[in-house]
Amino acid sequence: MAVEVVDVVVEAAPSADEPWGRVDEDGTVSVREADGWRVVGQYPDGSAEEALAYFERKYTDLASEVTLLEVRHRRGGASASDLRSTARTINGKLDGAAAVGDLASLVARVAALTETLAAESATEAVAAREAVDDAVKARTELVEKAEALAARDPRTVQWKQATADLNSLFDQWQSQQQNGPRLPKSTAQQLWKRFRDARATVDKHRRAFYAELDEAHKGVRDRKTRLVEKAEALAPKGEDGISAYRELLDQWKTAGRAGKKVDDALWARFKAAGDALYGARIEREAADAEASREKIDLKRALLEEAKAVGDERDIAKARSILTGIQRRWDEIGRIFPRDTERSLDDELRRVENALRTREDADWKRNDPEQKARANDMTRQLTDAIQKLEDELEVAKKSGDKKAIANATDALEARRTWLKALGG
Repeated sequence: MAVEVVDVVVEAAPSADEPWGRVDEDGTVSVREADGWRVVGQYPDGSAEEALAYFERKYTDLASEVTLLEVRHRRGGASASDLRSTARTINGKLDGAAAVGDLASLVARVAALTETLAAESATEAVAAREAVDDAVKARTELVEKAEALAARDPRTVQWKQATADLNSLFDQWQSQQQNGPRLPKSTAQQLWKRFRDARATVDKHRRAFYAELDEAHKGVRDRKTRLVEKAEALAPKGEDGISAYRELLDQWKTAGRAGKKVDDALWARFKAAGDALYGARIEREAADAEASREKIDLKRALLEEAKAVGDERDIAKARSILTGIQRRWDEIGRIFPRDTERSLDDELRRVENALRTREDADWKRNDPEQKARANDMTRQLTDAIQKLEDELEVAKKSGDKKAIANATDALEARRTWLKALGG
């Protein structure tokens, strides 16, 4: 069906009661507007109804675009500037549109919406400027944090944490760049240059630190490798190499760090060398302990015999019994393990100490000098008692209560002392 759009021809203003479109006999279609009829095209190969329906569908399409724009505005989500751009496009389509319908109402709706969008665009512009200012501030904070990391003394930096912090700052930078407002080009370039330079400085310091650390690790690795080789060379000495191994262990503790993997590998070798030496000791001690089983039984039997030492009232005989036990004890020899030997020795030592205590007490009782002193003290106390008894007798006859009490107390004290001396 051929449709021809012709030049606009405006006739006299129609009545408001007339339909929006009309079709002439030659298929020319016109739309009613406020100032007259305007030709919108021709539809020569169809009926008047078909011609009118065609241009009414054009109007319906335009009305749908206007309605969709209004719906987008009501729902929100689209910026006012974007909606204004769409409104201008629709307005251009409405101007001289080849369509039949109330085009003026569509133009009015678009105009009203455009006015509202203009006010909203102004608000958006202010918000956009504020968002840009906030974004500049946020980016500047990221830059300053990166520069603070770059300014730190490389010798005091925990590089694992510092690297994680810098990566986090870079991730935040990218997030703000992708999701935040677009910054002015000059400002964005200036901030990025500062951030990039800070990252480069941190990376330079990190490389230098790890290069120096690698060199230090190399020196430690060489020292520890030599210690491992010396420890492994002690293997033929067996238990006798333990003392030298301990000296190597002291050197190991002060050798420093060579990196976790290297340290772990070298320590495994060093420890294995030590385990071999201590293993030889354990084997020897196990053999000694096995050989000591009979000796332990013999010494326990001697301890049973030693009980007679405490039971013997004659100290000389008790000493003779203990001397014989001590001689046989020494003939049995050393016992393993050492803690068992110490336990058995402690039991015998208690018997020895008990007898020594008895001997000391007996010696003090039979010491001539001690006896002489005791006899002299006994005579003095006996004389004093005799004198106090005479004084008490006199006091009783005189009835002097105070004198009686004093003499009685003094007499009781002297008698107690005399009794203590065995008198």
